[in-house]
Amino acid sequence: MPAPARCPWPTTELYIAYHDTEWGVPQHDDRVLFEFLVLEGAQAGLSWLTILNKRENYRRAFDGFDPGKVARYGARKVAALLADPGIVRNRLKIAAAIRNAQAFLAVQREFGTFDRYIWQFTGGRPIQNAWRSVMQVPARTPESDAMSRDLRERGFKFVGSTICYAHMQATGMVNDHLVTCPRHAACARLA
Repeated sequence: MPAPARCPWPTTELYIAYHDTEWGVPQHDDRVLFEFLVLEGAQAGLSWLTILNKRENYRRAFDGFDPGKVARYGARKVAALLADPGIVRNRLKIAAAIRNAQAFLAVQREFGTFDRYIWQFTGGRPIQNAWRSVMQVPARTPESDAMSRDLRERGFKFVGSTICYAHMQATGMVNDHLVTCPRHAACARLA
């Protein structure tokens, strides 16, 4: 009997490592949740592989995704980021990362943690899907619509429903590994 096949979309060594160790794993660390919020926003209009290839540069450029530091970025830091070839040099996306850090801190003050806030959109636990084909996986759901709407009302930018759903997938709020993928059961056990 052949070994179960992983999801078909990871096609490079970096992508496979991300799929096999991070994607779909329930995440509750606020710093990591902020990292994915920034990276998902940076990915808009680009491939996720492009962002994964730049991830270490992002970590360096954005002070390890410390929202307190990012929230205080001024004109000099923005100019440095716009000149940094290791990240996506898009003025709107950089401004969104700074604005999102400020809004992120406001959410932490209100809810105690961003984790407590963001997981409310799935009832505090991962949604376990049972897709058999990549074609079944949605780009957005009623939960990502609600998350997007609420984030925008709180001042977040680059948080459309599709970006929110990608965030939910990346941080394990939903388990979208195909049921034929060994990571589906592994992530389900982590729930």
